[in-house]
Amino acid sequence: MAFSGDALCELAAQFLALAEKQTATAPFMVGHRVMGASLLFTGDIAQGRAHFDQALALYDPAEHRPLATRFGQDVRVSILSFRSVALWVLGYPETALVDAERTLKDAREIGQAATLMYALSIVPATYCWRGNYVETKTLAEEAIALAEEKRILFWKGLGMMHRGSVMALTGKASDAAQMITSGITAWRSTGATVWLPIFLPLLAMAHAELGQFDDAWRCIGEAMTAVEISKESFCEAEIHRRAGEITLKSSRPDAAKAGGYFERALAVARKQQSKSWELRAAMSMARLWRDQGKRDEARELLAPVYGWFTEGFDTLDLKEAKELLDKLAS
Repeated sequence: MAFSGDALCELAAQFLALAEKQTATAPFMVGHRVMGASLLFTGDIAQGRAHFDQALALYDPAEHRPLATRFGQDVRVSILSFRSVALWVLGYPETALVDAERTLKDAREIGQAATLMYALSIVPATYCWRGNYVETKTLAEEAIALAEEKRILFWKGLGMMHRGSVMALTGKASDAAQMITSGITAWRSTGATVWLPIFLPLLAMAHAELGQFDDAWRCIGEAMTAVEISKESFCEAEIHRRAGEITLKSSRPDAAKAGGYFERALAVARKQQSKSWELRAAMSMARLWRDQGKRDEARELLAPVYGWFTEGFDTLDLKEAKELLDKLAS
Protein backbone atom coordinates (compact mmCIF):
# COMPACT_ATOMS: atom_id res chain seq x y z
CA MET A 1 0.00 0.00 0.00
CA ALA A 2 3.01 2.27 -0.29
CA PHE A 3 1.96 5.14 -2.54
CA SER A 4 3.54 5.56 -5.98
CA GLY A 5 1.94 8.25 -8.09
CA ASP A 6 3.63 7.17 -11.31
CA ALA A 7 2.57 3.54 -10.93
CA LEU A 8 -0.94 4.54 -9.87
CA CYS A 9 -1.51 6.77 -12.91
CA GLU A 10 -0.13 4.12 -15.28
CA LEU A 11 -2.32 1.38 -13.84
CA ALA A 12 -5.36 3.68 -13.78
CA ALA A 13 -4.88 4.46 -17.47
CA GLN A 14 -4.61 0.75 -18.28
CA PHE A 15 -7.75 0.00 -16.25
CA LEU A 16 -9.74 2.75 -17.96
CA ALA A 17 -8.59 1.63 -21.42
CA LEU A 18 -9.75 -1.92 -20.71
CA ALA A 19 -13.02 -0.67 -19.21
CA GLU A 20 -13.82 1.30 -22.36
CA LYS A 21 -13.95 -1.99 -24.26
CA GLN A 22 -16.58 -3.47 -21.93
CA THR A 23 -20.31 -3.31 -22.49
CA ALA A 24 -21.10 -3.07 -18.77
CA THR A 25 -21.03 0.37 -17.16
CA ALA A 26 -19.52 -0.74 -13.83
CA PRO A 27 -15.92 -1.17 -15.07
CA PHE A 28 -16.08 2.20 -16.87
CA MET A 29 -17.44 3.88 -13.74
CA VAL A 30 -14.74 2.33 -11.55
CA GLY A 31 -12.11 3.26 -14.13
CA HIS A 32 -13.06 6.93 -13.94
CA ARG A 33 -13.09 6.74 -10.15
CA VAL A 34 -9.59 5.24 -10.07
CA MET A 35 -8.31 7.74 -12.63
CA GLY A 36 -9.87 10.59 -10.67
CA ALA A 37 -8.11 9.58 -7.47
CA SER A 38 -4.81 9.06 -9.32
CA LEU A 39 -4.90 12.55 -10.83
CA LEU A 40 -6.07 14.18 -7.60
CA PHE A 41 -3.25 12.78 -5.51
CA THR A 42 -0.61 13.55 -8.13
CA GLY A 43 -1.63 17.19 -8.42
CA ASP A 44 -3.79 17.29 -11.57
CA ILE A 45 -6.78 18.14 -9.46
CA ALA A 46 -9.09 19.69 -12.04
CA GLN A 47 -8.77 16.69 -14.34
CA GLY A 48 -9.27 14.40 -11.38
CA ARG A 49 -12.50 16.20 -10.54
CA ALA A 50 -13.67 15.76 -14.17
CA HIS A 51 -13.19 11.98 -13.91
CA PHE A 52 -15.13 11.91 -10.64
CA ASP A 53 -17.96 13.76 -12.40
CA GLN A 54 -17.97 11.15 -15.18
CA ALA A 55 -17.94 8.30 -12.69
CA LEU A 56 -20.90 9.72 -10.76
CA ALA A 57 -22.88 10.21 -13.96
CA LEU A 58 -22.56 6.47 -14.62
CA TYR A 59 -23.60 5.36 -11.12
CA ASP A 60 -26.97 3.62 -10.85
CA PRO A 61 -27.93 2.76 -7.24
CA ALA A 62 -30.04 -0.23 -8.23
CA GLU A 63 -27.26 -1.73 -10.34
CA HIS A 64 -24.13 -0.62 -8.53
CA ARG A 65 -24.91 -0.46 -4.79
CA PRO A 66 -24.73 -4.28 -4.47
CA LEU A 67 -21.12 -4.04 -5.70
CA ALA A 68 -20.11 -2.66 -2.30
CA THR A 69 -19.56 -6.20 -1.03
CA ARG A 70 -17.21 -6.89 -3.95
CA PHE A 71 -15.17 -3.68 -3.83
CA GLY A 72 -15.15 -3.24 -0.06
CA GLN A 73 -17.23 -0.06 -0.10
CA ASP A 74 -19.93 1.59 -2.15
CA VAL A 75 -18.45 3.16 -5.28
CA ARG A 76 -20.59 6.32 -5.11
CA VAL A 77 -19.49 6.93 -1.51
CA SER A 78 -15.84 6.61 -2.50
CA ILE A 79 -16.30 8.91 -5.50
CA LEU A 80 -18.16 11.58 -3.54
CA SER A 81 -15.65 11.53 -0.69
CA PHE A 82 -12.71 12.14 -3.00
CA ARG A 83 -14.57 14.66 -5.16
CA SER A 84 -15.26 16.58 -1.95
CA VAL A 85 -11.51 16.77 -1.32
CA ALA A 86 -10.85 17.85 -4.91
CA LEU A 87 -13.54 20.54 -4.80
CA TRP A 88 -12.17 22.09 -1.63
CA VAL A 89 -8.63 22.20 -3.00
CA LEU A 90 -9.90 23.75 -6.24
CA GLY A 91 -11.60 26.54 -4.29
CA TYR A 92 -15.21 25.45 -3.89
CA PRO A 93 -15.71 25.01 -0.11
CA GLU A 94 -19.53 24.98 -0.16
CA THR A 95 -19.81 22.52 -3.05
CA ALA A 96 -17.23 20.35 -1.29
CA LEU A 97 -19.38 20.35 1.84
CA VAL A 98 -22.42 19.23 -0.16
CA ASP A 99 -20.46 16.22 -1.41
CA ALA A 100 -19.16 15.47 2.08
CA GLU A 101 -22.68 15.52 3.52
CA ARG A 102 -23.96 13.30 0.69
CA THR A 103 -21.11 10.90 1.34
CA LEU A 104 -22.07 10.48 4.99
CA LYS A 105 -25.79 10.28 4.22
CA ASP A 106 -25.30 7.54 1.63
CA ALA A 107 -22.88 5.62 3.83
CA ARG A 108 -25.28 5.60 6.77
CA GLU A 109 -28.21 4.57 4.56
CA ILE A 110 -26.28 1.66 3.06
CA GLY A 111 -25.52 0.34 6.52
CA GLN A 112 -22.29 -1.46 5.61
CA ALA A 113 -19.54 -0.92 8.17
CA ALA A 114 -16.76 -0.86 5.57
CA THR A 115 -18.51 1.85 3.55
CA LEU A 116 -19.18 3.93 6.66
CA MET A 117 -15.55 3.62 7.83
CA TYR A 118 -14.44 4.76 4.38
CA ALA A 119 -16.67 7.82 4.51
CA LEU A 120 -15.73 8.68 8.11
CA SER A 121 -12.05 8.44 7.26
CA ILE A 122 -11.98 10.64 4.12
CA VAL A 123 -14.53 13.44 4.55
CA PRO A 124 -13.05 14.80 7.82
CA ALA A 125 -10.37 16.36 5.62
CA THR A 126 -12.98 18.58 3.96
CA TYR A 127 -14.54 19.60 7.28
CA CYS A 128 -11.13 20.31 8.81
CA TRP A 129 -9.92 22.43 5.89
CA ARG A 130 -13.14 24.45 6.03
CA GLY A 131 -12.45 25.16 9.69
CA ASN A 132 -15.35 23.02 10.94
CA TYR A 133 -13.29 21.61 13.78
CA VAL A 134 -16.16 20.42 15.99
CA GLU A 135 -17.60 18.33 13.15
CA THR A 136 -14.16 17.03 12.24
CA LYS A 137 -13.54 15.90 15.82
CA THR A 138 -16.92 14.16 15.99
CA LEU A 139 -16.40 12.31 12.71
CA ALA A 140 -12.83 11.32 13.57
CA GLU A 141 -13.89 9.92 16.94
CA GLU A 142 -16.70 7.95 15.30
CA ALA A 143 -14.21 6.58 12.77
CA ILE A 144 -11.78 5.54 15.51
CA ALA A 145 -14.52 3.85 17.52
CA LEU A 146 -15.91 1.93 14.54
CA ALA A 147 -12.43 0.91 13.41
CA GLU A 148 -11.64 -0.34 16.92
CA GLU A 149 -14.89 -2.31 17.00
CA LYS A 150 -14.08 -3.94 13.65
CA ARG A 151 -10.36 -4.22 14.48
CA ILE A 152 -9.29 -2.31 11.35
CA LEU A 153 -6.00 -0.60 12.20
CA PHE A 154 -5.84 1.04 8.75
CA TRP A 155 -8.89 3.24 9.28
CA LYS A 156 -8.14 3.74 12.98
CA GLY A 157 -4.76 5.26 12.09
CA LEU A 158 -6.33 7.71 9.66
CA GLY A 159 -9.00 8.64 12.18
CA MET A 160 -6.31 9.34 14.77
CA MET A 161 -4.45 11.61 12.35
CA HIS A 162 -7.65 13.58 11.69
CA ARG A 163 -8.30 13.82 15.43
CA GLY A 164 -4.75 15.01 16.04
CA SER A 165 -5.04 17.59 13.29
CA VAL A 166 -7.92 19.27 15.08
CA MET A 167 -5.84 19.33 18.26
CA ALA A 168 -2.96 20.95 16.38
CA LEU A 169 -5.26 23.59 14.93
CA THR A 170 -7.02 24.41 18.21
CA GLY A 171 -4.04 25.10 20.45
CA LYS A 172 -3.50 21.63 21.90
CA ALA A 173 0.00 21.06 20.57
CA SER A 174 1.15 18.45 23.09
CA ASP A 175 -1.95 16.28 22.64
CA ALA A 176 -1.71 16.79 18.87
CA ALA A 177 1.90 15.61 18.71
CA GLN A 178 1.03 12.44 20.61
CA MET A 179 -2.16 11.69 18.66
CA ILE A 180 -0.77 12.34 15.17
CA THR A 181 2.40 10.38 15.97
CA SER A 182 0.34 7.42 17.19
CA GLY A 183 -1.88 7.65 14.11
CA ILE A 184 1.10 7.73 11.76
CA THR A 185 2.65 4.73 13.55
CA ALA A 186 -0.58 2.74 13.19
CA TRP A 187 -0.99 3.82 9.56
CA ARG A 188 2.57 2.92 8.59
CA SER A 189 2.31 -0.44 10.35
CA THR A 190 -0.22 -1.47 7.69
CA GLY A 191 2.22 -0.54 4.93
CA ALA A 192 0.28 2.62 4.01
CA THR A 193 2.06 5.86 3.12
CA VAL A 194 -0.65 7.83 1.28
CA TRP A 195 -2.00 10.94 3.09
CA LEU A 196 1.15 11.35 5.19
CA PRO A 197 2.29 14.52 3.32
CA ILE A 198 -0.85 16.28 4.56
CA PHE A 199 -0.51 15.21 8.21
CA LEU A 200 3.25 15.51 8.68
CA PRO A 201 3.20 19.34 8.33
CA LEU A 202 0.52 19.52 11.04
CA LEU A 203 2.69 17.35 13.28
CA ALA A 204 5.58 19.70 12.45
CA MET A 205 3.44 22.67 13.45
CA ALA A 206 2.62 21.02 16.79
CA HIS A 207 6.31 20.38 17.45
CA ALA A 208 7.12 24.01 16.58
CA GLU A 209 4.47 25.27 19.01
CA LEU A 210 6.22 23.20 21.69
CA GLY A 211 9.63 24.64 20.75
CA GLN A 212 10.74 21.28 19.35
CA PHE A 213 12.18 22.66 16.11
CA ASP A 214 14.44 19.71 15.29
CA ASP A 215 11.39 17.46 15.31
CA ALA A 216 9.41 20.04 13.35
CA TRP A 217 11.98 20.20 10.58
CA ARG A 218 12.31 16.42 10.53
CA CYS A 219 8.57 16.18 9.82
CA ILE A 220 8.74 18.85 7.10
CA GLY A 221 11.69 17.02 5.55
CA GLU A 222 9.79 13.73 5.59
CA ALA A 223 6.79 15.36 3.92
CA MET A 224 8.91 16.96 1.19
CA THR A 225 10.77 13.70 0.56
CA ALA A 226 7.49 11.79 0.37
CA VAL A 227 6.19 14.20 -2.28
CA GLU A 228 9.40 13.95 -4.28
CA ILE A 229 9.57 10.15 -4.17
CA SER A 230 5.92 9.15 -4.31
CA LYS A 231 4.60 12.07 -6.44
CA GLU A 232 1.74 12.60 -3.98
CA SER A 233 1.81 16.30 -4.68
CA PHE A 234 -1.75 17.59 -4.20
CA CYS A 235 -0.76 19.10 -0.83
CA GLU A 236 2.77 20.20 -1.80
CA ALA A 237 1.90 23.90 -1.59
CA GLU A 238 0.70 23.52 1.99
CA ILE A 239 3.91 21.74 3.02
CA HIS A 240 5.99 24.71 1.83
CA ARG A 241 3.62 27.18 3.46
CA ARG A 242 3.86 25.40 6.80
CA ALA A 243 7.66 25.35 6.42
CA GLY A 244 7.58 29.13 6.02
CA GLU A 245 5.39 29.56 9.09
CA ILE A 246 7.73 27.36 11.17
CA THR A 247 10.69 29.42 9.96
CA LEU A 248 9.03 32.52 11.39
CA LYS A 249 8.28 30.82 14.72
CA SER A 250 11.88 29.81 15.38
CA SER A 251 14.07 31.54 17.94
CA ARG A 252 15.88 33.27 15.09
CA PRO A 253 13.21 33.99 12.46
CA ASP A 254 14.49 34.29 8.90
CA ALA A 255 12.06 36.42 6.90
CA ALA A 256 13.89 35.89 3.61
CA LYS A 257 13.86 32.12 4.02
CA ALA A 258 10.19 32.15 5.01
CA GLY A 259 9.38 34.30 1.98
CA GLY A 260 11.10 31.74 -0.22
CA TYR A 261 8.89 28.98 1.15
CA PHE A 262 5.77 31.11 0.62
CA GLU A 263 6.85 31.88 -2.97
CA ARG A 264 7.25 28.15 -3.61
CA ALA A 265 3.83 27.48 -2.11
CA LEU A 266 2.25 30.11 -4.34
CA ALA A 267 3.98 28.77 -7.46
CA VAL A 268 2.88 25.19 -6.82
CA ALA A 269 -0.69 26.19 -5.99
CA ARG A 270 -0.99 28.30 -9.14
CA LYS A 271 0.38 25.48 -11.29
CA GLN A 272 -2.13 23.03 -9.81
CA GLN A 273 -5.04 25.53 -9.87
CA SER A 274 -5.32 24.84 -6.13
CA LYS A 275 -7.10 28.04 -5.19
CA SER A 276 -7.62 27.12 -1.53
CA TRP A 277 -3.92 26.37 -1.04
CA GLU A 278 -3.10 29.54 -2.99
CA LEU A 279 -5.31 31.62 -0.68
CA ARG A 280 -3.50 30.26 2.38
CA ALA A 281 -0.09 30.91 0.83
CA ALA A 282 -1.12 34.43 -0.19
CA MET A 283 -2.29 35.15 3.36
CA SER A 284 1.00 33.94 4.81
CA MET A 285 3.00 36.09 2.38
CA ALA A 286 0.71 39.08 2.90
CA ARG A 287 1.22 38.92 6.67
CA LEU A 288 4.97 38.74 6.20
CA TRP A 289 4.96 41.74 3.86
CA ARG A 290 2.63 43.67 6.17
CA ASP A 291 5.08 43.16 9.02
CA GLN A 292 7.85 44.45 6.75
CA GLY A 293 5.86 47.60 5.99
CA LYS A 294 4.88 46.52 2.47
CA ARG A 295 1.14 46.90 2.96
CA ASP A 296 0.34 47.84 -0.63
CA GLU A 297 2.20 44.83 -2.02
CA ALA A 298 0.47 42.59 0.51
CA ARG A 299 -2.98 43.83 -0.50
CA GLU A 300 -2.19 43.57 -4.23
CA LEU A 301 -1.15 39.94 -3.73
CA LEU A 302 -4.09 38.82 -1.61
CA ALA A 303 -6.99 40.81 -3.09
CA PRO A 304 -7.20 39.04 -6.49
CA VAL A 305 -6.92 35.58 -4.92
CA TYR A 306 -9.70 36.37 -2.46
CA GLY A 307 -11.70 38.02 -5.24
CA TRP A 308 -11.62 34.82 -7.29
CA PHE A 309 -13.83 32.96 -4.80
CA THR A 310 -17.58 32.80 -5.34
CA GLU A 311 -18.58 30.68 -2.33
CA GLY A 312 -17.49 29.61 1.12
CA PHE A 313 -17.29 33.08 2.64
CA ASP A 314 -18.33 31.69 6.02
CA THR A 315 -15.34 29.32 6.13
CA LEU A 316 -12.33 30.05 8.31
CA ASP A 317 -9.81 30.79 5.56
CA LEU A 318 -12.03 33.21 3.67
CA LYS A 319 -13.08 35.03 6.84
CA GLU A 320 -9.43 35.42 7.83
CA ALA A 321 -8.54 36.64 4.33
CA LYS A 322 -11.33 39.23 4.42
CA GLU A 323 -10.24 40.43 7.86
CA LEU A 324 -6.62 40.73 6.69
CA LEU A 325 -7.61 42.65 3.56
CA ASP A 326 -9.72 45.06 5.62
CA LYS A 327 -6.76 45.74 7.93
CA LEU A 328 -4.42 46.24 4.99
CA ALA A 329 -6.84 48.76 3.48
CA SER A 330 -7.24 50.83 6.66
